[in-house]
Amino acid sequence: MIHCYKFDDKNIVLDVYSGSVHLVDDVAFDIISMYETSSFDEICDEVCGKHGVTREDVKECVDDIESLKAQGKLFAEDKYGKLAIDLTKKQWNLKAICLHVAHTCNLNCSYCFAAQGKFHGQRGLMSLETGKRAIDFLIENSGFHKNLDIDFFGGEPLMNWEVVKDLVRYGRQREKEEDKNIRFTLTTNGVNINDDVINFCNEEMHNVVLSLDGRKEVNDRFRVDMNGKGSYDTIVPKFQKFVKARGNKSYYMRGTYTHFNTDFVNDILHMADLGFRELSMEPVVTSPDSPSALTEEDMPVLQEQYERLAREMIKRNAEGNGFTFYHYMLDLTCGPCIYKRISGCGAGTEYLAVTPWGDLYPCHQFVGDDKYKLGDIWNGLTDQGKDISVKFSKVNAYTRPGCKDCWAKLYCSGGCAANAYHAGGDITEIYDYGCRLFRKRIECALAVRLSSLSEDDIYVPDADTESVD
Repeated sequence: MIHCYKFDDKNIVLDVYSGSVHLVDDVAFDIISMYETSSFDEICDEVCGKHGVTREDVKECVDDIESLKAQGKLFAEDKYGKLAIDLTKKQWNLKAICLHVAHTCNLNCSYCFAAQGKFHGQRGLMSLETGKRAIDFLIENSGFHKNLDIDFFGGEPLMNWEVVKDLVRYGRQREKEEDKNIRFTLTTNGVNINDDVINFCNEEMHNVVLSLDGRKEVNDRFRVDMNGKGSYDTIVPKFQKFVKARGNKSYYMRGTYTHFNTDFVNDILHMADLGFRELSMEPVVTSPDSPSALTEEDMPVLQEQYERLAREMIKRNAEGNGFTFYHYMLDLTCGPCIYKRISGCGAGTEYLAVTPWGDLYPCHQFVGDDKYKLGDIWNGLTDQGKDISVKFSKVNAYTRPGCKDCWAKLYCSGGCAANAYHAGGDITEIYDYGCRLFRKRIECALAVRLSSLSEDDIYVPDADTESVD
Protein backbone atom coordinates (compact mmCIF):
# COMPACT_ATOMS: atom_id res chain seq x y z
CA MET A 1 0.00 0.00 0.00
CA ILE A 2 1.25 3.48 -0.86
CA HIS A 3 -0.05 6.98 -0.26
CA CYS A 4 0.82 9.68 -2.80
CA TYR A 5 0.14 13.35 -2.13
CA LYS A 6 1.44 16.82 -2.88
CA PHE A 7 2.44 19.44 -0.35
CA ASP A 8 3.39 22.75 -1.96
CA ASP A 9 6.48 21.95 -4.09
CA LYS A 10 6.90 18.44 -2.70
CA ASN A 11 5.65 15.24 -4.32
CA ILE A 12 5.57 12.75 -1.45
CA VAL A 13 5.10 9.00 -1.65
CA LEU A 14 4.68 7.04 1.57
CA ASP A 15 5.19 3.30 1.41
CA VAL A 16 2.93 2.21 4.25
CA TYR A 17 4.37 -1.15 5.27
CA SER A 18 8.08 -0.37 4.93
CA GLY A 19 7.78 3.13 6.35
CA SER A 20 9.86 4.49 3.47
CA VAL A 21 9.12 8.03 2.34
CA HIS A 22 10.07 9.09 -1.18
CA LEU A 23 10.44 12.60 -2.60
CA VAL A 24 9.97 12.39 -6.37
CA ASP A 25 9.59 14.59 -9.43
CA ASP A 26 6.28 15.09 -11.25
CA VAL A 27 6.94 12.31 -13.76
CA ALA A 28 7.83 9.70 -11.13
CA PHE A 29 4.88 10.81 -8.99
CA ASP A 30 2.40 10.10 -11.77
CA ILE A 31 4.05 6.82 -12.74
CA ILE A 32 4.06 5.55 -9.15
CA SER A 33 0.43 6.58 -8.75
CA MET A 34 -0.55 4.52 -11.83
CA TYR A 35 1.91 1.64 -11.40
CA GLU A 36 -0.42 -0.90 -9.76
CA THR A 37 -3.58 -0.12 -11.70
CA SER A 38 -2.39 0.58 -15.25
CA SER A 39 -0.42 -1.21 -17.94
CA PHE A 40 2.93 0.10 -19.18
CA ASP A 41 1.32 1.33 -22.40
CA GLU A 42 -1.40 3.14 -20.46
CA ILE A 43 1.22 4.77 -18.24
CA CYS A 44 3.21 5.87 -21.28
CA ASP A 45 0.16 7.33 -23.02
CA GLU A 46 -0.73 9.37 -19.92
CA VAL A 47 2.72 10.45 -18.78
CA CYS A 48 4.35 11.08 -22.14
CA GLY A 49 1.47 13.25 -23.25
CA LYS A 50 1.28 15.15 -19.98
CA HIS A 51 4.99 15.73 -19.34
CA GLY A 52 6.60 15.50 -22.78
CA VAL A 53 8.91 12.63 -21.86
CA THR A 54 9.76 9.58 -23.97
CA ARG A 55 8.78 5.94 -23.49
CA GLU A 56 12.44 5.27 -22.65
CA ASP A 57 12.22 7.85 -19.84
CA VAL A 58 9.16 6.07 -18.51
CA LYS A 59 10.90 2.71 -18.81
CA GLU A 60 13.88 3.97 -16.77
CA CYS A 61 11.56 5.25 -14.05
CA VAL A 62 9.61 1.98 -13.97
CA ASP A 63 12.91 0.10 -13.63
CA ASP A 64 13.79 2.28 -10.62
CA ILE A 65 10.37 1.61 -9.09
CA GLU A 66 10.81 -2.13 -9.54
CA SER A 67 14.28 -1.93 -7.99
CA LEU A 68 12.86 -0.17 -4.93
CA LYS A 69 10.05 -2.72 -4.81
CA ALA A 70 12.60 -5.56 -4.81
CA GLN A 71 14.39 -3.84 -1.92
CA GLY A 72 11.15 -3.67 0.04
CA LYS A 73 11.05 0.12 -0.04
CA LEU A 74 8.10 0.64 -2.37
CA PHE A 75 4.88 -1.37 -2.66
CA ALA A 76 6.14 -3.45 0.27
CA GLU A 77 3.97 -6.34 1.40
CA ASP A 78 2.06 -6.19 4.65
CA LYS A 79 4.07 -8.28 7.12
CA TYR A 80 2.17 -7.22 10.19
CA GLY A 81 -1.24 -8.90 9.96
CA LYS A 82 0.00 -11.99 11.80
CA LEU A 83 1.59 -9.83 14.50
CA ALA A 84 -1.78 -8.17 15.01
CA ILE A 85 -3.40 -11.58 15.52
CA ASP A 86 -0.65 -12.52 17.99
CA LEU A 87 -1.30 -9.30 19.92
CA THR A 88 -4.91 -10.29 20.51
CA LYS A 89 -3.63 -13.40 22.31
CA LYS A 90 -0.97 -11.63 24.33
CA GLN A 91 -0.93 -11.66 28.14
CA TRP A 92 -0.64 -7.98 28.99
CA ASN A 93 1.17 -6.49 31.98
CA LEU A 94 0.40 -3.11 33.46
CA LYS A 95 2.83 -0.38 32.47
CA ALA A 96 1.18 2.93 33.35
CA ILE A 97 -1.56 4.41 35.51
CA CYS A 98 -3.36 7.71 35.45
CA LEU A 99 -3.82 8.72 39.09
CA HIS A 100 -6.90 10.91 39.53
CA VAL A 101 -5.66 12.59 42.69
CA ALA A 102 -8.38 15.25 42.50
CA HIS A 103 -11.94 14.94 41.24
CA THR A 104 -12.41 18.64 41.67
CA CYS A 105 -11.13 21.73 39.92
CA ASN A 106 -10.62 25.44 40.49
CA LEU A 107 -11.69 26.24 36.94
CA ASN A 108 -15.12 25.79 35.39
CA CYS A 109 -14.48 24.98 31.73
CA SER A 110 -17.79 24.23 30.04
CA TYR A 111 -16.22 22.04 27.34
CA CYS A 112 -14.52 19.81 29.92
CA PHE A 113 -15.07 16.11 29.17
CA ALA A 114 -14.47 15.48 32.88
CA ALA A 115 -17.47 17.64 33.90
CA GLN A 116 -15.33 20.26 35.67
CA GLY A 117 -13.28 17.54 37.33
CA LYS A 118 -16.16 15.53 38.83
CA PHE A 119 -16.27 12.98 35.97
CA HIS A 120 -20.06 13.03 36.28
CA GLY A 121 -19.81 11.81 39.88
CA GLN A 122 -18.95 13.31 43.23
CA ARG A 123 -16.05 15.58 44.05
CA GLY A 124 -13.20 14.15 46.05
CA LEU A 125 -9.47 14.01 46.70
CA MET A 126 -7.34 10.88 46.67
CA SER A 127 -5.97 9.92 50.08
CA LEU A 128 -2.31 9.12 50.57
CA GLU A 129 -3.27 5.55 51.50
CA THR A 130 -5.20 5.05 48.26
CA GLY A 131 -2.39 6.57 46.20
CA LYS A 132 0.20 4.29 47.79
CA ARG A 133 -1.96 1.26 47.15
CA ALA A 134 -2.31 2.35 43.51
CA ILE A 135 1.47 2.50 43.12
CA ASP A 136 1.78 -0.94 44.72
CA PHE A 137 -0.93 -2.24 42.37
CA LEU A 138 1.02 -0.92 39.37
CA ILE A 139 4.25 -2.56 40.52
CA GLU A 140 2.55 -5.86 41.42
CA ASN A 141 0.98 -6.11 37.97
CA SER A 142 3.87 -4.74 35.92
CA GLY A 143 5.52 -8.11 35.21
CA PHE A 144 8.65 -7.73 33.11
CA HIS A 145 8.22 -3.96 32.57
CA LYS A 146 11.04 -2.07 34.24
CA ASN A 147 10.04 1.43 33.11
CA LEU A 148 6.67 2.48 34.53
CA ASP A 149 4.66 5.68 34.13
CA ILE A 150 2.39 7.51 36.56
CA ASP A 151 0.43 10.59 35.49
CA PHE A 152 -1.06 12.84 38.16
CA PHE A 153 -4.37 13.95 36.74
CA GLY A 154 -7.70 15.48 37.64
CA GLY A 155 -9.68 17.67 37.86
CA GLU A 156 -6.78 19.74 39.03
CA PRO A 157 -4.03 17.70 40.74
CA LEU A 158 -2.46 20.74 42.39
CA MET A 159 -5.54 20.90 44.62
CA ASN A 160 -4.08 17.79 46.26
CA TRP A 161 -0.46 18.86 46.02
CA GLU A 162 0.90 17.54 49.31
CA VAL A 163 -0.42 14.07 48.50
CA VAL A 164 1.19 14.28 45.05
CA LYS A 165 4.57 15.04 46.62
CA ASP A 166 4.21 12.26 49.17
CA LEU A 167 3.27 9.79 46.44
CA VAL A 168 6.32 10.71 44.39
CA ARG A 169 8.50 10.09 47.43
CA TYR A 170 6.77 6.78 48.02
CA GLY A 171 7.26 5.83 44.37
CA ARG A 172 10.97 6.63 44.59
CA GLN A 173 11.22 4.33 47.60
CA ARG A 174 9.30 1.49 45.96
CA GLU A 175 11.18 1.65 42.64
CA LYS A 176 14.44 1.04 44.48
CA GLU A 177 12.95 -1.88 46.38
CA GLU A 178 11.48 -3.49 43.25
CA ASP A 179 14.17 -2.56 40.68
CA LYS A 180 11.77 -0.42 38.66
CA ASN A 181 12.08 3.03 37.12
CA ILE A 182 9.02 5.26 37.54
CA ARG A 183 8.52 8.32 35.37
CA PHE A 184 6.06 10.83 36.81
CA THR A 185 3.99 13.30 34.79
CA LEU A 186 1.73 16.11 35.99
CA THR A 187 -1.12 17.77 34.09
CA THR A 188 -2.17 21.15 35.47
CA ASN A 189 -4.23 24.23 34.60
CA GLY A 190 -1.57 26.35 36.29
CA VAL A 191 -3.73 28.33 38.71
CA ASN A 192 -1.98 26.99 41.83
CA ILE A 193 1.58 26.99 40.48
CA ASN A 194 4.06 28.48 42.93
CA ASP A 195 7.79 28.16 43.63
CA ASP A 196 7.32 24.90 45.50
CA VAL A 197 5.44 23.37 42.56
CA ILE A 198 8.05 24.61 40.09
CA ASN A 199 11.02 23.34 42.08
CA PHE A 200 9.50 19.96 42.91
CA CYS A 201 8.25 19.30 39.38
CA ASN A 202 11.54 20.28 37.83
CA GLU A 203 13.28 17.89 40.16
CA GLU A 204 10.89 14.93 39.96
CA MET A 205 8.52 15.12 36.99
CA HIS A 206 9.62 13.48 33.75
CA ASN A 207 7.08 15.61 31.90
CA VAL A 208 4.61 18.37 32.74
CA VAL A 209 1.52 19.25 30.70
CA LEU A 210 0.42 22.88 31.04
CA SER A 211 -3.10 23.75 29.86
CA LEU A 212 -3.49 26.93 27.82
CA ASP A 213 -5.84 27.40 24.88
CA GLY A 214 -3.87 30.21 23.24
CA ARG A 215 -4.87 33.84 22.80
CA LYS A 216 -6.40 35.57 25.80
CA GLU A 217 -9.84 35.89 24.23
CA VAL A 218 -9.82 32.22 23.19
CA ASN A 219 -8.50 30.88 26.49
CA ASP A 220 -10.87 33.00 28.54
CA ARG A 221 -13.95 31.95 26.58
CA PHE A 222 -13.95 28.59 28.40
CA ARG A 223 -11.10 28.45 30.90
CA VAL A 224 -12.72 30.51 33.63
CA ASP A 225 -12.94 30.25 37.40
CA MET A 226 -16.10 29.63 39.39
CA ASN A 227 -16.95 33.32 39.20
CA GLY A 228 -16.61 33.38 35.42
CA LYS A 229 -13.27 35.22 35.40
CA GLY A 230 -10.80 34.18 32.72
CA SER A 231 -7.57 32.47 33.75
CA TYR A 232 -5.16 33.80 31.11
CA ASP A 233 -3.68 36.67 33.10
CA THR A 234 -3.18 34.38 36.10
CA ILE A 235 -1.60 31.39 34.42
CA VAL A 236 0.55 32.76 31.59
CA PRO A 237 3.16 34.46 33.82
CA LYS A 238 3.27 31.31 35.98
CA PHE A 239 3.74 29.09 32.94
CA GLN A 240 6.53 31.32 31.62
CA LYS A 241 8.33 31.20 34.96
CA PHE A 242 7.83 27.44 35.15
CA VAL A 243 9.17 26.77 31.66
CA LYS A 244 12.14 29.10 32.08
CA ALA A 245 13.14 27.27 35.28
CA ARG A 246 12.58 23.87 33.65
CA GLY A 247 15.46 24.26 31.20
CA ASN A 248 15.77 21.34 28.80
CA LYS A 249 13.36 19.03 30.63
CA SER A 250 10.18 17.91 28.87
CA TYR A 251 6.93 19.85 29.02
CA TYR A 252 3.95 20.58 26.78
CA MET A 253 1.72 23.58 26.43
CA ARG A 254 -1.52 21.78 25.73
CA GLY A 255 -4.48 23.59 24.24
CA THR A 256 -7.95 22.63 23.05
CA TYR A 257 -9.54 24.14 19.97
CA THR A 258 -13.30 24.26 19.42
CA HIS A 259 -15.86 25.44 16.89
CA PHE A 260 -15.18 28.96 18.18
CA ASN A 261 -11.49 29.02 17.21
CA THR A 262 -11.12 26.96 14.07
CA ASP A 263 -8.25 29.37 13.27
CA PHE A 264 -6.34 27.58 16.01
CA VAL A 265 -2.96 28.08 14.34
CA ASN A 266 -3.15 31.66 15.59
CA ASP A 267 -3.32 30.24 19.10
CA ILE A 268 -0.35 27.93 18.54
CA LEU A 269 1.71 30.80 17.14
CA HIS A 270 0.63 32.99 20.04
CA MET A 271 1.98 30.41 22.48
CA ALA A 272 5.22 30.19 20.50
CA ASP A 273 5.54 33.97 20.57
CA LEU A 274 5.13 33.86 24.35
CA GLY A 275 8.32 31.81 24.44
CA PHE A 276 6.89 28.31 24.68
CA ARG A 277 8.56 25.78 22.38
CA GLU A 278 6.86 22.44 23.13
CA LEU A 279 3.28 22.77 21.90
CA SER A 280 0.18 20.66 21.49
CA MET A 281 -3.34 21.57 20.37
CA GLU A 282 -6.14 19.01 20.43
CA PRO A 283 -9.65 19.06 18.93
CA VAL A 284 -12.37 19.32 21.55
CA VAL A 285 -13.99 16.12 22.83
CA THR A 286 -17.58 16.95 23.64
CA SER A 287 -21.21 16.16 22.83
CA PRO A 288 -22.23 16.89 19.22
CA ASP A 289 -25.02 19.03 20.69
CA SER A 290 -22.55 21.35 22.40
CA PRO A 291 -22.06 24.81 20.83
CA SER A 292 -18.30 24.21 21.03
CA ALA A 293 -18.46 20.93 19.05
CA LEU A 294 -16.67 20.80 15.72
CA THR A 295 -18.95 20.55 12.68
CA GLU A 296 -18.67 19.05 9.23
CA GLU A 297 -18.44 22.58 7.85
CA ASP A 298 -15.36 23.11 10.03
CA MET A 299 -13.45 20.21 8.47
CA PRO A 300 -11.94 21.96 5.39
CA VAL A 301 -11.02 24.93 7.56
CA LEU A 302 -9.23 22.70 10.06
CA GLN A 303 -7.37 20.83 7.34
CA GLU A 304 -6.20 24.12 5.85
CA GLN A 305 -5.06 25.19 9.31
CA TYR A 306 -2.87 22.11 9.70
CA GLU A 307 -1.27 22.90 6.33
CA ARG A 308 -0.74 26.50 7.40
CA LEU A 309 0.87 25.30 10.61
CA ALA A 310 3.26 23.07 8.67
CA ARG A 311 4.34 25.95 6.44
CA GLU A 312 4.89 28.21 9.44
CA MET A 313 6.94 25.55 11.21
CA ILE A 314 9.10 25.02 8.11
CA LYS A 315 9.64 28.78 7.89
CA ARG A 316 10.50 29.22 11.56
CA ASN A 317 12.75 26.17 11.61
CA ALA A 318 14.71 27.68 8.72
CA GLU A 319 14.98 30.97 10.62
CA GLY A 320 16.27 29.22 13.75
CA ASN A 321 13.18 30.08 15.76
CA GLY A 322 11.35 26.78 15.56
CA PHE A 323 9.05 24.94 17.90
CA THR A 324 7.69 21.43 18.15
CA PHE A 325 4.09 20.42 17.66
CA TYR A 326 3.09 17.14 19.28
CA HIS A 327 1.26 15.70 16.27
CA TYR A 328 4.08 16.59 13.88
CA MET A 329 6.80 14.77 15.81
CA LEU A 330 7.84 11.90 13.53
CA ASP A 331 11.05 9.91 13.61
CA LEU A 332 11.42 8.44 10.12
CA THR A 333 14.31 6.16 11.05
CA CYS A 334 13.54 4.90 14.56
CA GLY A 335 9.95 5.40 15.65
CA PRO A 336 7.77 3.31 17.99
CA CYS A 337 8.14 -0.47 17.73
CA ILE A 338 5.73 -2.25 15.42
CA TYR A 339 3.79 -3.75 18.32
CA LYS A 340 3.06 -0.27 19.67
CA ARG A 341 2.20 0.99 16.19
CA ILE A 342 -0.36 -1.78 15.85
CA SER A 343 -1.84 -1.79 19.36
CA GLY A 344 -1.74 1.89 20.32
CA CYS A 345 -1.85 3.46 23.77
CA GLY A 346 -2.60 0.27 25.72
CA ALA A 347 -5.79 1.55 27.34
CA GLY A 348 -7.53 -1.22 29.27
CA THR A 349 -4.48 -3.48 29.14
CA GLU A 350 -1.14 -1.76 29.79
CA TYR A 351 -2.68 1.51 30.96
CA LEU A 352 -5.44 2.10 33.52
CA ALA A 353 -7.01 5.09 35.25
CA VAL A 354 -7.47 5.13 39.04
CA THR A 355 -10.15 7.28 40.68
CA PRO A 356 -9.72 8.99 44.08
CA TRP A 357 -11.47 5.98 45.63
CA GLY A 358 -9.31 3.38 43.89
CA ASP A 359 -11.73 2.30 41.16
CA LEU A 360 -10.16 1.18 37.88
CA TYR A 361 -11.15 2.21 34.35
CA PRO A 362 -9.54 1.63 30.92
CA CYS A 363 -8.43 5.27 30.71
CA HIS A 364 -9.37 8.71 32.01
CA GLN A 365 -12.01 9.20 29.30
CA PHE A 366 -14.03 6.21 30.56
CA VAL A 367 -14.01 7.24 34.21
CA GLY A 368 -17.54 7.52 35.60
CA ASP A 369 -19.06 5.14 33.07
CA ASP A 370 -20.13 2.09 35.09
CA LYS A 371 -20.20 -0.09 31.99
CA TYR A 372 -16.43 0.29 31.84
CA LYS A 373 -15.55 -0.05 35.50
CA LEU A 374 -12.90 -2.77 35.70
CA GLY A 375 -12.58 -3.28 39.45
CA ASP A 376 -10.41 -1.57 42.05
CA ILE A 377 -6.86 -1.45 43.32
CA TRP A 378 -7.75 -3.37 46.48
CA ASN A 379 -9.30 -6.46 44.91
CA GLY A 380 -8.10 -6.31 41.31
CA LEU A 381 -10.24 -6.78 38.22
CA THR A 382 -13.76 -8.15 38.53
CA ASP A 383 -15.07 -10.73 36.07
CA GLN A 384 -16.66 -7.85 34.15
CA GLY A 385 -13.35 -6.01 34.26
CA LYS A 386 -11.45 -8.99 32.91
CA ASP A 387 -13.91 -9.32 30.04
CA ILE A 388 -13.56 -5.62 29.24
CA SER A 389 -9.78 -5.84 29.35
CA VAL A 390 -9.86 -8.80 26.95
CA LYS A 391 -12.07 -6.78 24.60
CA PHE A 392 -9.56 -3.93 24.64
CA SER A 393 -6.71 -6.37 23.99
CA LYS A 394 -8.40 -7.51 20.79
CA VAL A 395 -8.78 -4.00 19.37
CA ASN A 396 -5.98 -2.71 17.18
CA ALA A 397 -5.27 -1.22 13.78
CA TYR A 398 -5.96 -4.56 12.08
CA THR A 399 -9.12 -5.59 13.90
CA ARG A 400 -11.07 -2.36 13.33
CA PRO A 401 -12.98 -2.74 10.04
CA GLY A 402 -12.71 0.98 9.38
CA CYS A 403 -8.91 0.76 9.36
CA LYS A 404 -8.60 -1.98 6.75
CA ASP A 405 -7.70 0.21 3.78
CA CYS A 406 -6.36 3.24 5.64
CA TRP A 407 -2.79 4.26 4.77
CA ALA A 408 -2.31 5.95 8.16
CA LYS A 409 -3.20 2.99 10.39
CA LEU A 410 0.38 2.30 11.47
CA TYR A 411 0.68 5.89 12.65
CA CYS A 412 -2.54 6.09 14.67
CA SER A 413 -2.78 2.39 15.70
CA GLY A 414 -6.49 2.47 14.95
CA GLY A 415 -7.22 5.66 16.82
CA CYS A 416 -8.60 6.43 20.26
CA ALA A 417 -10.96 3.80 21.68
CA ALA A 418 -12.67 6.39 23.88
CA ASN A 419 -13.35 8.70 20.94
CA ALA A 420 -14.74 5.78 18.94
CA TYR A 421 -16.95 4.80 21.86
CA HIS A 422 -18.27 8.29 22.51
CA ALA A 423 -18.87 8.91 18.80
CA GLY A 424 -20.45 5.59 17.86
CA GLY A 425 -20.95 3.57 21.03
CA ASP A 426 -18.34 0.89 20.25
CA ILE A 427 -14.59 0.79 20.94
CA THR A 428 -14.10 -1.51 17.95
CA GLU A 429 -15.24 1.18 15.50
CA ILE A 430 -13.46 4.35 14.40
CA TYR A 431 -14.09 8.04 15.00
CA ASP A 432 -14.29 9.14 11.38
CA TYR A 433 -14.01 12.89 12.04
CA GLY A 434 -10.87 12.33 14.09
CA CYS A 435 -9.49 9.97 11.44
CA ARG A 436 -9.72 12.61 8.75
CA LEU A 437 -7.95 15.15 10.92
CA PHE A 438 -5.29 12.61 11.82
CA ARG A 439 -4.54 11.77 8.19
CA LYS A 440 -4.10 15.44 7.39
CA ARG A 441 -1.76 15.86 10.38
CA ILE A 442 0.42 12.95 9.22
CA GLU A 443 0.68 14.41 5.71
CA CYS A 444 1.76 17.73 7.18
CA ALA A 445 4.10 16.10 9.69
CA LEU A 446 5.92 14.26 6.90
CA ALA A 447 6.29 17.51 4.96
CA VAL A 448 7.75 19.28 7.99
CA ARG A 449 10.12 16.42 8.73
CA LEU A 450 11.31 16.11 5.14
CA SER A 451 11.98 19.84 4.96
CA SER A 452 14.46 19.53 7.83
CA LEU A 453 16.55 16.71 6.33
CA SER A 454 20.00 17.35 4.93
CA GLU A 455 21.42 15.50 1.94
CA ASP A 456 23.28 13.22 4.35
CA ASP A 457 19.95 12.11 5.83
CA ILE A 458 18.41 11.13 2.50
CA TYR A 459 19.04 7.95 0.54
CA VAL A 460 19.16 8.80 -3.17
CA PRO A 461 18.79 5.82 -5.53
CA ASP A 462 18.89 8.02 -8.65
CA ALA A 463 18.62 11.62 -9.72
CA ASP A 464 14.84 11.74 -9.74
CA THR A 465 13.90 9.82 -6.60
CA GLU A 466 14.84 10.43 -2.98
CA SER A 467 13.93 8.04 -0.19
CA VAL A 468 14.00 8.02 3.58
CA ASP A 469 13.84 4.55 5.12
